[in-house]
Amino acid sequence: MVQLRILSGQMAGDVQVVRRFPFCIGRAADNDLPMTDAGIWDYHFMLELQKNEGFTLQTFEEAFATVNDQPQKNARLRNGDVISFGSAKIQFWLAAPTQPGLRLREALVWLLLAAVTAAQLAIIYWLLK
Repeated sequence: MVQLRILSGQMAGDVQVVRRFPFCIGRAADNDLPMTDAGIWDYHFMLELQKNEGFTLQTFEEAFATVNDQPQKNARLRNGDVISFGSAKIQFWLAAPTQPGLRLREALVWLLLAAVTAAQLAIIYWLLK
C-alpha cells in the first residue's frame, strides 16, 4: 500500500491510502483523488505500479509536475518523494505494513505442547506400572 500525504492546498494534512493502481489525480470528479486547487488540470497525473520499475508517475499531455523540485513527465518514485503540481504538494510514502494476527498459530503451538507433555506423562506412568 502507498500513502499520499497532502502537504499543501485545500486538503493539506489529509492522508490518502492507495490500494489499487493506476491511481489518477486531477480536478475532475472521476479521479481517484480529486483536487480543486489552482493550477491543477482535470486529469493531471497518474501513479502506476509497473512490474520491473516499481511505482511511477506519469503526467497527462499538457500537465506539469515536479518530483523533488525536478520537472518530470515520467518518473520513478521513491519513498518520501515530494510531488508538486499546480499549487498543491503531496508526499509519496510507503504505508506501514500490517502484521497478520498470530493468535491461531500460537494457540495451536500451545495445544501441541500440552499434547506432547500429556503423552510423555502417559508413557512415564505406563513405564512405572
